Amino acid sequence: MPPARHSGERQGQMRIVRVLGILEPGGAQLSALRLSAALRRHGMATTLLAGDATGPGMELAARYGLPAEVYRVRDGQLLPSLQWTPSPGFARWLGPRLAGADLVHAHMVGAWWAAARALPPGVPLVASEHNQMCWPGRDYTPQARAAAGRVGMFFAHGPAAAVWAARIGLDDGRLREGRSALEGLSAEPLPGLPSPRLTFTGRFRADKAPEVLVAALALLAAPPPAYLVGDGPARQALIRQVSACGLDRLVRLPGWSYEPARYVAGAAVHVVPSRQEAWSQSAAVALGLGVPVVGTAVDGLAATLGHGRGVLVAPGDPHALAAAILRVLAGQRPDAGPGRAYARKFTPQAVAAVYADAYRGLLTRRAASGAPTPGRRQR
Repeated sequence: MPPARHSGERQGQMRIVRVLGILEPGGAQLSALRLSAALRRHGMATTLLAGDATGPGMELAARYGLPAEVYRVRDGQLLPSLQWTPSPGFARWLGPRLAGADLVHAHMVGAWWAAARALPPGVPLVASEHNQMCWPGRDYTPQARAAAGRVGMFFAHGPAAAVWAARIGLDDGRLREGRSALEGLSAEPLPGLPSPRLTFTGRFRADKAPEVLVAALALLAAPPPAYLVGDGPARQALIRQVSACGLDRLVRLPGWSYEPARYVAGAAVHVVPSRQEAWSQSAAVALGLGVPVVGTAVDGLAATLGHGRGVLVAPGDPHALAAAILRVLAGQRPDAGPGRAYARKFTPQAVAAVYADAYRGLLTRRAASGAPTPGRRQR
């Protein structure tokens, strides 16, 4: 079956099929959805497919006008997740749904492995990795190396992902720096929020380390009100930790928000305590809002907050994190100008322009090389 025609598609538009290994509320997914929406102005219509999906993830995609067709819907823990796992069944399911595409962009190794296996000849494949390749289960690097030959262009988000891509042979002119699209750079604070306040936005998972932030707050003699905005599998453990530390009146967990920037805008400090972070949308949004950011010196986060844009501490160290927070609250704030300028490079419009040029360039080079061109869909 051909991919469903997007409601906004018009004659002559480039047809992009975007494949996600997992569709859930998260930074990589949000960036892909924002990119797809912004590409409409470039004459590119997107069909969205996903391997694994959660109900909230599908709702999120629908908000961007991108109803998703999914291989399997699962709520709760997704193991083995198609974000990380090559699945021949997923590849077989993708095959007919990729027919008629001008270009396929697959995000996460499980998705681009399956697309490489399923794509018809002549259709360019673009791949993206948004995270460090931590392999929560088995290491599928050999399978990824075998699939890499079918990839025409690879976007690596963060230094560690770029190093891994080079290891599997993608450093031969196909490797690019990935860019994530941000929203909320002009957000206004929600009414009634206390000032000063501290913020965290993101998934409640071990790699984001929200529990390290709670431990750091417990070390402060007079911690400010703190808003930890997000959700995830560590939520109940985090609630128990907040209570055990006696921080119930100060630490608020409002849950997932479609507008997390409205908590961050006007905050005294924003904290990104991650153990792993290829590139932090949370940090970049805070920088764009002129809010000082304290984060960990890991992977791409170190580059985001480097050059004086933010304050860096060692990961997994509540004492170092508490000391840095205290310094910022005392007035030792980085100059906001460099951070604002950095964040402006990641608006949906700016990011869409980069990817639109990349897509057109890839198609042009394939045509010039004499490679078969994608088949046109019957109308």
